[in-house]
Amino acid sequence: MKKYIIIGLIVLVGGALVLYPFLKEDPFEGPYAKFDFIQDDLAMHVGETVELKIDVLYDNVTSLELLLDDEPIKSWKSPKGQLSYSLKGTDELLGGHRITVRAVTADGERDDFRGLRVLSDITPEKAKAEIVSSFAHNPSSYTQGLEFYKGKLYEGTGDPGQQGKTMVGEIDMTTGTHIEGRRVGLDATYFGEGITILNDKVYQLTWQNGKCFVYDVNNFMGHVDEFTYSGDGWGLCNDGKALIMSDGSERLTFRNPKDFSIQRVIEVYNNLGPIAALNELEYINGLIYANVYQQNFIVVIDPKTGKVVQQINANEVARISRGAGDVLNGIAFNPASNKTYITGKYWDKILEVKVTPMK
Repeated sequence: MKKYIIIGLIVLVGGALVLYPFLKEDPFEGPYAKFDFIQDDLAMHVGETVELKIDVLYDNVTSLELLLDDEPIKSWKSPKGQLSYSLKGTDELLGGHRITVRAVTADGERDDFRGLRVLSDITPEKAKAEIVSSFAHNPSSYTQGLEFYKGKLYEGTGDPGQQGKTMVGEIDMTTGTHIEGRRVGLDATYFGEGITILNDKVYQLTWQNGKCFVYDVNNFMGHVDEFTYSGDGWGLCNDGKALIMSDGSERLTFRNPKDFSIQRVIEVYNNLGPIAALNELEYINGLIYANVYQQNFIVVIDPKTGKVVQQINANEVARISRGAGDVLNGIAFNPASNKTYITGKYWDKILEVKVTPMK
């Protein structure tokens, strides 16, 4: 009997040894190296330094790279054990990124990646908008862009009902309506968005059509050019050289006015995180003012970094002036008088406002 038991054990162990390579878990099922923190996203502020720790999981890793947005920032040869890298948050890194650790073996390469957000080191100043005076505004205008140019006020509108009501042109400040012969409309297939005027040319975005129309401000708003772009068009302003465009996210894109090519992109952040849904824009004394869609506040942005330096509360203005209208949208600065004006979609007033710090 013992003889048969021993034979059975030999057969069992031998079979297990034969099957083991097929039954055991692949040692390289996961990454060859990984970050030594669990959370999917890592957050830090400008000026802070975080220590990125990386665990090398296998002995046969021949090289390892640390990448920031697919660009290598550090590499190691034949790494072992745990590695570390000090990453400092800078103004240039403000915004969202992807960090990747890429390990290479004779069998290939594998990645482990995480999200990284670099937040602003500035707590925005709190301010409020106060009404100084008011002017008529056409309550049928779904305001998308508002801008002064050479002392005259221009407005671009949208068309939620798809009835061909998108319009851009000069506004009569006494009636709040577009002036005949100084306006141009688009057909119902286009939903007008932000406008800006630079070097006698009016630029008008469209929401999801990927087109920017260009008109001659001196020639009865005659069509002179058009450009294409990818993604949504929301707000538009200019700094005297570049066009600055929002797309409904926290990103602002600086574009060449000659061909609409991208020059650079910034992300708008305060000390807590990104400010998304940036809508109508205005460039005032070296700073970008932006409506935040469906919110009664305006953020003031440093165009060099994307940091929010001030947040303007317009709750009281909206409460008094909105009436049967829709959301706050529309900022215009008249450099000749140094006065700022705001309005909203379907509002019956354009308001001159002053901004004062909140205590």
